[in-house]
Amino acid sequence: MNSFMVANLLVHTGEYEQFVHTIIEWGRARRSSYICVANVHMTIEAYDDPSFAEVVAGADLVTPDGTPLLFALKSLYRVRQERVAGMDLMESILRQAEQEKLSVYFYGSDTTTLARIEEKIRKQCPQLVIAGMYSPPFRELPPEERQREIEEINRSEAQIVMVALGCPKQERWMAGNKGKIHSVMIGLGAAFPVYAGLKKRAPAWMRRLSLEWLYRLGQEPKRLWRRYLYTNIKFLLVLGKQIAKKTLVRK
Repeated sequence: MNSFMVANLLVHTGEYEQFVHTIIEWGRARRSSYICVANVHMTIEAYDDPSFAEVVAGADLVTPDGTPLLFALKSLYRVRQERVAGMDLMESILRQAEQEKLSVYFYGSDTTTLARIEEKIRKQCPQLVIAGMYSPPFRELPPEERQREIEEINRSEAQIVMVALGCPKQERWMAGNKGKIHSVMIGLGAAFPVYAGLKKRAPAWMRRLSLEWLYRLGQEPKRLWRRYLYTNIKFLLVLGKQIAKKTLVRK
């Protein structure tokens, strides 16, 4: 796989199946590593916050989620890249983990969502080994509690840890536990409630037109409107500057 800079994020490119294969292989080896699923929100968070940019830069893999990032790769580098979205990755990894007999731990979200995820897995991937499920409290954990979490995950012998704490919290959590948790970790955020059937995913035509954000905005307008207004506009401005700078360099 190759990597290219979008804003100040180094995004990896390659075939979708390459990403799935890499994650599965790291899980099989219980390689302590983490994967960021990058979209416009993450890109602008990293652009605005240098400490968060370092977190994403430390990831072992950064997948291009969202057609705006695909558009950026094509405009800047003439790279045609298929989308590697968290919602797709979650299902693909679960199916592949079942076939490969790899164990999966689910960390984050709430107990209702986790219960629905387990229920769906029992129907769709009945042979999948669920190493554990845990919904952490919504507060800052003291060091002793954080250490107990790490020990519990390692005792479960999980090979893949799926994390849903929301961006940027889940990425910071994974970065802080690299070298401590002996598993590949992947931040999946909104994929948990969608997989659980508690939220619907945007239709395919909206995803193709980069309008998935609009669909999500319709689901949670009060929570998301300020974020999307700011991040979408700023992404276009940042990308425009990067394209203009690259054009000047070529001349």
